[in-house]
Amino acid sequence: MRILLATDAWAPQVNGVVMTLRNTIRGVEQAGHTVEVIGPDRFRSVPCPTYPEIRLALSPFSLFARLAKRFAPDAVHISTEGPVGMAARRFCLREGLGFTTAYHTRFPEYVHARVRLPVRFSYRWLRHFHGPAKAVMVATPAIHADLEQWGFDNLVMWSRGVDTELFRPGPRLDNGWRRPVFMYVGRVAVEKNIEAFLALDLPGTRVVVGDGPQRASLQRRFPAVVFTGAKVGEELAAHFRSADVFVFPSRTDTFGLVLLEAIASGTPAAAFPVAGPIDVIVPGRSGVLSHDLRGAALAALALPRDAVREEALRFSWDQATSQFLRHLHPNHATPRFA
Repeated sequence: MRILLATDAWAPQVNGVVMTLRNTIRGVEQAGHTVEVIGPDRFRSVPCPTYPEIRLALSPFSLFARLAKRFAPDAVHISTEGPVGMAARRFCLREGLGFTTAYHTRFPEYVHARVRLPVRFSYRWLRHFHGPAKAVMVATPAIHADLEQWGFDNLVMWSRGVDTELFRPGPRLDNGWRRPVFMYVGRVAVEKNIEAFLALDLPGTRVVVGDGPQRASLQRRFPAVVFTGAKVGEELAAHFRSADVFVFPSRTDTFGLVLLEAIASGTPAAAFPVAGPIDVIVPGRSGVLSHDLRGAALAALALPRDAVREEALRFSWDQATSQFLRHLHPNHATPRFA
C-alpha cells in the first residue's frame, strides 16, 4: 500500500508527534508498505508565532496537490491540523478520497494558554476539521472520552510504544548532581506547565532537559535549576536513567511519550491525575499520580526501579503500528492520478 502522510510536525522539530511518526513509518515500511511524508520542509514557511522552532507552510495547497498526485497514494493520513494538514484535507475532499486523521495535541488548551481564546471555539473548529475523516486516531481512552464529550463521533484507538533497548536501566551520568535528582524532559513551553515543577520545594537537584520558547525566562527565574538543553539518542537515555524521579507537570498532553521513556529507563514518574498520565502510569508501580505534585514526587522515590521498568514493557511500537494500519482507509476504488 502507498501511504501519504501529511504533517505540520516534522524534522528538525523534536517532539512527541515527530517521534511517533518516525517510529510508525519505520514499522509501516518494515511491513512492506511505501510511505511519502509531506511536511513543512517541502514548502516556503514562516516561524510559528510564540514558537519559532515550528515552521508554518505558506499557501501550500497547489504544491501539495502536485506532490500528492505524483505519489498517487492508496491511503492518506493527516497527522496535524496546521497549514499542511488543511491542504491535505482540502485535496482529499476535492478528489473524493477518504482519509484518516489523528489528534496528537490538545490544540484548544494550548491556544488558551497562549492567547486565552475560550476552548469551545477551538473545539468547534476541530470538529469541523476532523468531521469528514473516516477515523480520528487518538492515543488514550481518556482522550477518547474527552473528545466524545466535545461531539466527536468517529474516534478510534492508536496507542504508542517505546524503544526499550535504547531506554533501559544502566549507569548514571557522572555529573555531580546532588541526589535525589528530579527531572523534566520535553519542550520548554508554557503549555507544559513546567513552572509547577520548578516551584516545588524538593531536596537534591531539579533538572530540565529540553529546549523551547520558555527556556530563557525560566532559567532567569530559577537559577538553582539545571537546564541541559535538548538531548537525543544515547545521551537522552543516559539522562533519563540518571534521574531518581521523572516529574511530568503537564495537564494538556494527549499521551506523553517521555513518560514511557522514563519508566522504560527504570525511573518512576510523578504527575497529575489527568489525561495522558492516567493511561500510562500504574499508580504504585510505575509512578505516583496526585494533585499534590510535590507529594507525588517524594512518594515516587520509594518505588523499585525494576518494577517500574516492567510496566513499560506493556507498550510496543509493533502493536501501535498494527493499530495504525488497521484504521487506514484504502481508496482502492479510486483511479490512480494521471
